[in-house]
Amino acid sequence: MIIVTGAAGFIGSCLIQRLNQDNFNFIIAVDDFSNEEKMKNLEGKKIQEFVHRDNFFEWLEKNQAEVEFCFHIGARTDTTEFDTEIFDRLNLNYSKRIWKKCHEFQIPLVYASSAATYGAGELGYDDNELVIPQLKPLNPYGDSKNDFDKWALLQKNAPFFWAGLKFFNVYGPNEFHKGRMASVIFHSFNNINKNGNIKLFKSHRPDFKDGEQMRDFIYVKDLVDVCIFLMHSRRNSGIYNLGTGQARTFLDLAKATFAALNLEPNIDFIDTPIDIRDKYQYYTQANMSKLRMIGYKKPFTSLEDAVKDYVTNYLVGKKYL
Repeated sequence: MIIVTGAAGFIGSCLIQRLNQDNFNFIIAVDDFSNEEKMKNLEGKKIQEFVHRDNFFEWLEKNQAEVEFCFHIGARTDTTEFDTEIFDRLNLNYSKRIWKKCHEFQIPLVYASSAATYGAGELGYDDNELVIPQLKPLNPYGDSKNDFDKWALLQKNAPFFWAGLKFFNVYGPNEFHKGRMASVIFHSFNNINKNGNIKLFKSHRPDFKDGEQMRDFIYVKDLVDVCIFLMHSRRNSGIYNLGTGQARTFLDLAKATFAALNLEPNIDFIDTPIDIRDKYQYYTQANMSKLRMIGYKKPFTSLEDAVKDYVTNYLVGKKYL
């Protein structure tokens, strides 16, 4: 059995598809399952059991001997939410309970951290564990992820193998349910269909031109490949960046979306919303050398190739992975 928390979500459902592709079909899907739109992400997938997140620990006590691996992907991921109690409950404390049970039952664990832990990037984007206690995230979501990373590094009792993955800007199939928090590519595609153009945020900093804010965009298919690698490797526990190692501009992304649709670019710039303007990352780029050093050799898909795959094979016709 392989546990996937956040199973009905964007990344969790893509991970299950990849596990099924490799003939791992005894999947324990953990989530709250209340969002009908999210449940479409799981249609057609081979899942042995659906376990509500509130009942998960009771289920684990009874079934722990049969569990081979745990992917803890589930979290509250809304970067515009500022109720810290929600993040303490769903991100920090729930993750601590999973860690302790994985140690107790000797279940290897991969969990989702985030590049939001890096804040404005004052200390760079190196996954050096000595720097993690000094990071200053820009919002409560980032704080919750960094608080758990810090806690994990202090634990004397740990699963025999564990890895925390700092996801950078992930995009790809199965994010139809995410609303405002869906990727820029998703919103760009919808804007092209509706209005014939793409709206990007203006820059509110003199050192960046409009649309030239840069992010490390990683295709979800590449991300789950790394998860599968770690499941098989089970060596070199620690916290790892998971991006491509190559920052690209939002203009690059917009142009790639138009190109995937065989359309000429038509781009407008709008003010960054006030509620996120002061918390907005203008540049992220993962240093990927640490993951490469432990033996991950597969190249990451280029932005242009990944956007073309996402747009033509999934967004057009609203298809799921």
